[in-house]
Amino acid sequence: MPAGRPLGVVTRGTTNPNRLRRVDNWIVATCGDTLRAAADPLVVDLGFGATPITAVEMRSRLADAVRADVRVVGLEIDPVRVAAARSAADPPRLAFARGGFELAGLRPALVRAFNVLRQYDEGAVAGAWATMAGALAPGGLLVEGTCDELGRLGSWVLIDEGGPRTLTLSARLTTLDTPARFAERLPKALIHRNVEGEPIHALLGAMESAWRAAAPYASFGPRHRWLRTVIAVRDAGWPVAYQPRRWRQGLVTVDWAAVAPG
Repeated sequence: MPAGRPLGVVTRGTTNPNRLRRVDNWIVATCGDTLRAAADPLVVDLGFGATPITAVEMRSRLADAVRADVRVVGLEIDPVRVAAARSAADPPRLAFARGGFELAGLRPALVRAFNVLRQYDEGAVAGAWATMAGALAPGGLLVEGTCDELGRLGSWVLIDEGGPRTLTLSARLTTLDTPARFAERLPKALIHRNVEGEPIHALLGAMESAWRAAAPYASFGPRHRWLRTVIAVRDAGWPVAYQPRRWRQGLVTVDWAAVAPG
């Protein structure tokens, strides 16, 4: 491979305003301390897509909620997208460059890679994770996942230099009709593993059973039914992080070891 060539391939690049709002808010709550402690609060938005809107939004959210001097660099393999982003958006401490999984030689404290690996083969996931994690600054974090076009349903993996740590499922509760819907938006590492005998299949099955059992709570609203579902799954022994506030927001986080491919 020629020196300096980005690692990866051009993806579809579809995006929408606020598509990544839910994951950004989770990053603020979960990864904020990492950014606050960083000597250089550099964040990479890998694969920002055909327009730079999600990178612009990420920079604004992190600056408002974490630290004002955060820097965001949006990376894309397609040079046309990079040029278009540079001409369309030029807020302070936000830049755009050509790069892929090697992160263009940057050493960020945080990387958000969303709706990128979904378009790759499953076999490419481990290598991409290792490449990105290896480029992080010491103590840095990688958030890799996927969501639907409006950001109402999604999932993501939190990864550090030691590998994947957690899986988070996220849903806008007013539009969630069943936890089985998460199967459509699992990260690439898991989406083909939702079959009998795999841990992720067992987790979604446990959530679906708990959801059905919690049907009487639907009369109090979708949040109450969801809360009963999450509590039941946790009581059944699944390593669900105790985060009632995030549960109410339609998020649930489990240890990666409990859902890793068998």
